[in-house]
Amino acid sequence: MSYITVLLDLAKHDRSTFLCGKSLLDSYFQKQAGQDVKRNLAACFVLIDKNTDKIAGYYTLSSNSIPQYQIPESFKKKGPPSYLSIPTILLGRLAIGINYQGKGFGKLLLVDALKRCFDTSASIGAYAVVVDPLDNEAEQFYDKYGFIKLPDSGKLFLPITTIKALFN
Repeated sequence: MSYITVLLDLAKHDRSTFLCGKSLLDSYFQKQAGQDVKRNLAACFVLIDKNTDKIAGYYTLSSNSIPQYQIPESFKKKGPPSYLSIPTILLGRLAIGINYQGKGFGKLLLVDALKRCFDTSASIGAYAVVVDPLDNEAEQFYDKYGFIKLPDSGKLFLPITTIKALFN
């Protein structure tokens, strides 16, 4: 089987049977993702089997910003002090179907999302990618890939400069 990440096609991709084991992520994908896409609130990308169009996982991206005060001190020194908020890209949700878990698809989707964010940051300003982990398991996943905890928010971020180093 070979897989590809594509934009969610509401007419083509069946979301109704997707299960990742996290009810919030399952419910969002089955019931809300389509509305968010139609309203341009988020772009949803799906990892599909090229032969069957079966969805192995998904993630969402949207524009975002974080207050300057939430950025760790070591990064504030490198940023512009006059900005009250810093432009970012929100990796809102990332989920892998139950039958695909433990096979490296989470890392594959994360790398795809980060590459897409890096490419986008060349066209629209974005200082970092931000995630708001659902639980400790998700936080550990992102921590493993170098995401840094934002003070007082529970969110994590990965600077675009760090992502750039991954793809150069």
